[in-house]
Amino acid sequence: MSLSLNDIDLLEDTWAKEVPYDQFDLLRREAPAHWHEHPEFTGFWAVTRYDDVRAISRDHTTFSTELGSTFLVDHEPEALELIRMTLLNMDPPKHSRYRRLVSAGFTPRMINRLVDHIGEKAAAIIAGIEGRDEVEFVEEVAAELPLQVICEMIGVPNEDRHLVFDWSNRLVGFQDEDFRTSEEDGQIAAAEIYAYCDAIVADRLENPRDDIMTALVQAEVDGDRLSKEELNMFFVLLCVAGNETTRNLIAHSLQVLLERPDVMADLAANIDDDELWSSATEEFLRWGAAIHNFRRTATVDTVVGGQEIKAGEKVVIYYAAANRDPEHFADPDTFDPRRQGNDHLTFGGGGAHFCLGANLARAEIKVMVREFVRRFPNVAADGPHKRMRSDFVNGIKHLPVKLNG
Repeated sequence: MSLSLNDIDLLEDTWAKEVPYDQFDLLRREAPAHWHEHPEFTGFWAVTRYDDVRAISRDHTTFSTELGSTFLVDHEPEALELIRMTLLNMDPPKHSRYRRLVSAGFTPRMINRLVDHIGEKAAAIIAGIEGRDEVEFVEEVAAELPLQVICEMIGVPNEDRHLVFDWSNRLVGFQDEDFRTSEEDGQIAAAEIYAYCDAIVADRLENPRDDIMTALVQAEVDGDRLSKEELNMFFVLLCVAGNETTRNLIAHSLQVLLERPDVMADLAANIDDDELWSSATEEFLRWGAAIHNFRRTATVDTVVGGQEIKAGEKVVIYYAAANRDPEHFADPDTFDPRRQGNDHLTFGGGGAHFCLGANLARAEIKVMVREFVRRFPNVAADGPHKRMRSDFVNGIKHLPVKLNG
């Protein structure tokens, strides 16, 4: 049965089953800006073509983050006020001032300093599963490297890293029954992480260190120190964005290799070809974008994809759709580790909200997947994988594998 525009459903139940590439193909062809109703909240414009997604990402004047947040849902004014304290939900010039506070920890120079350290951590993670027949790849491998790295950068003790793992799941997985057990659980997780942050802030005031939290505690914006609430929201953003997204990218990377044993064999046979692994990493990023979409709110009447959009309406840009646009990528539905000119939009398409941790994510994905394939070139699936039920996070929550086929 052929798909029609009446069949379009980009809400969480669809994503729990699969990435709706067939829907994106239809939308790019027939309705590049498509009005999508929502059963609980106001509807939104779904934007799927590469050029439109990129343009909207770079135009914060016409398409605001701060007006309504990056999420599909509508928020009560009190909740929206708190959400606007995160970088993700600020517009310039406020966003620019706050971004400078943490950007020093994510420069190419800083990431290059971390690379050897990242390699040592990846080797230790691999050593920890040596001799096993099966592992749960998401929790035991994919989650571990980004979790250890971001915890070290923000000064969370290694023994507490699984608290951050749990909080992240409960904060972003609220639509998934495996992560959120009640309506209140997300609020409980937030209260727990805020209390933990308060303890770190109190410690850094007395015992400054060479970490991002010390820099934030000491920072001033327009002559003012960050408030307790602002510090809490920075901490949440760093904890969640610093581990959740890269964890999912690493999981998607192995998933596509399990589906393409020819590519797995090619990469294993060329394990020391750094140029190949760099291009493969960009293809992993194009293929497994960790965030489905970001919402913007139109500040003025405008036109996207031939559709008139009114000021105040939601405009939702879909990265997975942009990354498979045949007008921009040759043979977009084929995973090609040697793809050249791979200017995917996984890190946000440029503009003010280009991913602060892009270089760190690249390094972690390349090192972790490479070391895993080096040691376990015959890895095979050990049952079906399970996707996260979320209209925001492109998550794999369960990926069982046999390490030696």
